[in-house]
Amino acid sequence: MKITKLETVLVKPRWCFLKVYTDEGIVGYGEPVVEGKARTVAQAVRELEHHLVGRDPRRIQHHWQSMYRHSFYRGGPILTSAISGIEQALWDILGKWLGVPVYQLLGGACRDRIRLYAHCGGDTPQECTRNARELVGKGFTALKMGLGVMARREKKGSLLPSALWSAVPVRIVDRPSVVDQVVERVGAVRDAVGREVDLALDFHGQTSPAMAIRLAKALEQFDLMFIEEPCLPENVDVLATVARSTSIPVATGERLFTKWGFREVLEKQAASVLQPDLCHAGGIFECRMIAAMAEGYYAAVAPHNPLGPISLAACIQLDACIPNFLVQEFTTLGEGYLKEPFRMVSGYVELPERPGLGVELDDEAVGEKIGHDWKSPMLFHEDGSVGDW
Repeated sequence: MKITKLETVLVKPRWCFLKVYTDEGIVGYGEPVVEGKARTVAQAVRELEHHLVGRDPRRIQHHWQSMYRHSFYRGGPILTSAISGIEQALWDILGKWLGVPVYQLLGGACRDRIRLYAHCGGDTPQECTRNARELVGKGFTALKMGLGVMARREKKGSLLPSALWSAVPVRIVDRPSVVDQVVERVGAVRDAVGREVDLALDFHGQTSPAMAIRLAKALEQFDLMFIEEPCLPENVDVLATVARSTSIPVATGERLFTKWGFREVLEKQAASVLQPDLCHAGGIFECRMIAAMAEGYYAAVAPHNPLGPISLAACIQLDACIPNFLVQEFTTLGEGYLKEPFRMVSGYVELPERPGLGVELDDEAVGEKIGHDWKSPMLFHEDGSVGDW
């Protein structure tokens, strides 16, 4: 069997889908993308074609090593995301060729079903609470929310003095009212869903270590499942300081790439929950190795996935076969994209039994969603300086 062609397509709202074709008619799916840089990653896929076209798709690790090491400038979000999507598609091809799900090729299932968590957003504590109740009513047993720091800002271009509430970044050292605002938001949701529902809080790297420690201390009363990216991942020693300052488990990993990017986090015990993104960190098998490393440090794995249905399908294959899986992030079950979307029952999806990644794209439905120009949000401080979002 030989690879004949790689084809990428940008799909709304902000995704990039990949099809890898073979001369035996088997087509593998992958999702190579960086949010806000979809075209750049698609171009990187094209630049990797010479490693693959005319070659046997079943030599997955060989191709991974060739694409990663022969690039000379290794790692980073663009290269590893391109490789990740290609690698997912190669596993899909192999599973389809053998007639088994990918997780069977990675040691078999460790569990019967996969637990999902949902996002309960909202500009106000009331909106967040209402959304949380609705999600729990649908069967979710785990939720995640953002900091949701808001401030009154003067409305530009208005003839009359007015103001509106808008999201704002957190200062390196911010006001007590910011802490109060976050505590009110989280407390309202915790009161609404009770203690039988796991609740996580995503700091999104918005906070400095000092503010992260201050916030974590104030939030310990709510017994959170984890706080995510309480500070940016570029300085592991600082993240470890935050982790040691609180009893709340710290999660990180969506902006880390390959096993080498996670090594120091584990060695310094800077996080007890790892969140590799299978579309960014190197693909299915690379994240399987990251999970094995985490197991040696008694750390859990909760794969990051704010992306599309192919990404979810890849995540589920990994979740099935790792013993230290915690919970799976998702944004879509594939409605309007897959011929047979995933079905959730009581906050879980059953393990897929179909071969490969277990999904088939609905090309007609996807064809109505081609193209996007999604850009990352931008937040600015009151003095006009750039803030982290």
